[in-house]
Amino acid sequence: MLHPRPSLAVDLALITVLDGGLKCLLMQRPDADLVGGPWALPGGYVRIDEAIESTAQRVLTQKAGIAQAYLEQLYTYGALDRDPRERVISVTHFALMPKDDLTAAAYRSETLALAEIQIDWEGEKGGPAKALDNEGAPMPLAFDHKDILGDVVKRLRGKLDYTSVALELLPEFFTLRQVQEVYQAILGRKLTKPAFRRKLLDRNVIKPTGRRETASAFRPAELYTRIE
Repeated sequence: MLHPRPSLAVDLALITVLDGGLKCLLMQRPDADLVGGPWALPGGYVRIDEAIESTAQRVLTQKAGIAQAYLEQLYTYGALDRDPRERVISVTHFALMPKDDLTAAAYRSETLALAEIQIDWEGEKGGPAKALDNEGAPMPLAFDHKDILGDVVKRLRGKLDYTSVALELLPEFFTLRQVQEVYQAILGRKLTKPAFRRKLLDRNVIKPTGRRETASAFRPAELYTRIE
């Protein structure tokens, strides 16, 4: 006896920090009548001969036009009504990358756009997120992607104290000011500079390079890099 089988997909939440806020890469879908709206996270179906991580890499390359990024599995979303077309289970990943990489990806494509992630909850409470365009107008999200973006923020906030994952949002060389801007964007609140820098340096996850930034509107600051 044959049994109906659900489809398996991978969705990617590609995240960066730009202008002091969290941003994500969205794709405009041609089937704009889908529930929720025409904007969605880049995604694709898992092929029968393909590992889930291979699908994630394929979506990253083919849909977003990005060759490489820090990828981490988030959750598996399988609500019965998450896709009105058919039963689709999504193994969702998030990708963190410096702003220049994600900005370039959006610039190269007519169907991709950077959106600001806005949340209405504090701490690690969790909940859905909104996506806003450059003018602050809502970008309607398809399926359950507003919940996925909210879960990404919750996951990132939960990992800040015991991992260096936030550094994936920075280029190879960065200032302490840039690190603080990333943490503030994830947490959604300002941090006290002396306390933040002392705590960051005590964790021994970054090291000074002896070089200083150039072409800065601020006083040239020392550049740091990750400790591998």
